[in-house]
Order: sequence, then C-alpha cells, then structure tokens
Amino acid sequence: MKGTTEQPASQEQSKYYLSIPLYLILTILTCGLFNLYWNYLQMEVCNDLLKKVEFSFGYWLLFTFLTCGIYHIFYQYKMGSALVELQRNYNKPPFDALPVISVVVTVLGLSIVVDCIHQHEINKLLS
Repeated sequence: MKGTTEQPASQEQSKYYLSIPLYLILTILTCGLFNLYWNYLQMEVCNDLLKKVEFSFGYWLLFTFLTCGIYHIFYQYKMGSALVELQRNYNKPPFDALPVISVVVTVLGLSIVVDCIHQHEINKLLS
C-alpha cells in the first residue's frame, strides 16, 4: 500500500481531527485521566487508517499497569512508527525521527508532550 494517493475520508477527518489545546487542558484539569481517552482515540485513528488492528487499548492499559509504565515507552515508539508509516502511505513528508523522539521525551517524563506531537501528526495527515 506504499505510495498510494488515497486520502482519508472526510468523515474520518472530522472524527479524528482533535483540538490539541483543548485535549491538553482537559488532561491537566482531570489530573491525567482524560489522557487515557485521548490515547484510546489515537489508537483508533491509527487502526482505522492502517486498516489493521495495530493497537489495543485494553492490552496497552494492562501491560502499562503490569510493567509500572515501562510498556508505555514501547507503545510510544510503536505509535510513532505507525504514524511514519501512515505519512508514507498518504504521500505526506515522513517525520522519520518521530519514534525515537517519542521514546526520549517519554523517558524524560513528558509523555503528554509526545501525545501532543502525535496528535499534531495525525491532524496533519487528516488535513
């Protein structure tokens, strides 16, 4: 599917194009609980656009809990990789360093920043 010129459907655009400032404020106001929902939405958009089940919210939540957050670092890498794959699939300029940047910033304790970056890349895909 590499190199297709197919664009995401407009229904998907309206469903997954999210306001980063709004979601960031909601995450802060709920002491991070809203971020669970935000991650769920990001998993859903990637699964839909990849046309395969690459991410499972249940597995992510379980393994993140069981590994005291270590699995979340792997998830951030995997999400970054999926976004680079989508950028290539939709003929958008790929952000090749995204997976590594996602890991480094997450390890520094700023995974909310990574979520903002991922959402920005998703929004660019859908525009």
